[in-house]
Amino acid sequence: MFDPMFVGIDEFGEAVFLDVVYRNLLAAGEPGGGKSGLLNLAAGTAALCDNTRLVLFDAKWVELGPWRHIADEFVGRDLDHAISVLRRLVTVADNRYQWLLAHERRKVNRYDDLSVIVTIIDELAMYSTVLGTKPQQEEFESLLRGLVSLGRACGMPVIAATQRPSWDIIPASLRDLFGFRAAFRCTSLNSSNIILGQGWAEQGYNAADISPTNQGAAYLLAEGGLPRRVKAAYLSDADIYAIADYAAWLRRPTTAAFDWGMAA
Repeated sequence: MFDPMFVGIDEFGEAVFLDVVYRNLLAAGEPGGGKSGLLNLAAGTAALCDNTRLVLFDAKWVELGPWRHIADEFVGRDLDHAISVLRRLVTVADNRYQWLLAHERRKVNRYDDLSVIVTIIDELAMYSTVLGTKPQQEEFESLLRGLVSLGRACGMPVIAATQRPSWDIIPASLRDLFGFRAAFRCTSLNSSNIILGQGWAEQGYNAADISPTNQGAAYLLAEGGLPRRVKAAYLSDADIYAIADYAAWLRRPTTAAFDWGMAA
């Protein structure tokens, strides 16, 4: 997972990679724009990576559901469960920083033998505005902001998506913590700015200009400081379930196989 993750191609046909371990990735745009495809691409990458663990939040169950059997935690529509999982993740992040301090370091690397914990959240709005009570929603937002703030240097990246790019779902204080942002097709110039940052749409990087028929196309703000047009790689349902099954096979306990080898 410390290797750059392939996400698709740019408008010139060049492959696009993101170093997500030391960043966080936010994807937003209207329904059907391609956000879930990007999340499943990230989940598939993490599932096939050595020493990498998955924590998944999906209030619709089916978007990230194929990976539920290999995830350490799979959170559905239970906001209490979501809050409990976030609390534990923040505690793990705190413990990792204590470990880094004891070893006179500022961030983890691939040689530390610490697992990368990838948290993927599909549809932030369900947890922050729909499910549960207002105090629960506020606690979820606070814990998420803490995890996004802490995770980038201790091997705990967050990848999140929403189909409601509005200030109540993605406040600037949260958005700016995501080093990578992908704006899929939006319905307005303002929505595009909410994802990428104020002023980008006026400079020509407007996700509202993306054709409704061009699913998977997005403006990606990443290395280089300028948004660029990309096309996220697409995985069909059959592809996703096949990769999930293969990842489950790779992660199976190997004690029995070892015993058979000794017996032979």
